[in-house]
Amino acid sequence: MHTAGRPARRAVLTGGLAAAVAVAGCSSAGTPRETTAAPEPRPDTPTAAFARLMEGNARWVSGDLDHPDRDPERRQLVAAAQDPFGGILTCIDSRVAPELVFDTGLGDLYVLRTGGQAIGPVVTGSVEYGPMTGGTPLIVVLGHQRCGAVEAAYKSLQEDAPLPGNLQAIVRAVEPAYRLTARNPGADPVDTMIHNQIRVTADDLRSNSDLAPLVKKGALAVVGAYYSLDTGKVDVLTGAPV
Repeated sequence: MHTAGRPARRAVLTGGLAAAVAVAGCSSAGTPRETTAAPEPRPDTPTAAFARLMEGNARWVSGDLDHPDRDPERRQLVAAAQDPFGGILTCIDSRVAPELVFDTGLGDLYVLRTGGQAIGPVVTGSVEYGPMTGGTPLIVVLGHQRCGAVEAAYKSLQEDAPLPGNLQAIVRAVEPAYRLTARNPGADPVDTMIHNQIRVTADDLRSNSDLAPLVKKGALAVVGAYYSLDTGKVDVLTGAPV
């Protein structure tokens, strides 16, 4: 789908995808399948992009995976230009891989990883890249169950014991979430802090001077979400588009 004001490559990319898939596709087992059906259009709105991600997560939870856009044809198609429909800011944790969690493929998502979803100028600029240069309609801040980075930061702040090296930069970045947690720790303070860190980060991105105008006019949604390592399910905490 081409939208006024978006790069012309969107139309080229979508048209090329239709041609490639009309010739050949790839099954979940990696074997070619014949198909004449056109691919799903690339989501161009926050609501459509969010729905695509959550449909993919439902497949991840159930195990009924599509494994879309993961073949040599797709690689060739996106080699010259990309047009992701979403950006994911998540943790470095090896168990949280957005392309798997949302059952997406090559060229579908911008993915950024930092310990505990900690942000700073470079990270924020990287998050802004998709929405500000290519009209990417969705950003998801994805925290997760049993986050080691948040747990280490919580203990460091609680015990006033700085972490070694540049790990302390993560502690400083997540301190606002710690302060919220100290006021209302709940039954599991670390998990409470994980939830607070998701909300704080999503709120900061949603309200910053560059992204806020896009959010206000409905061109962008910034969603805060929590991933369960036990079940694979993503639960939305804040910012789901309606």
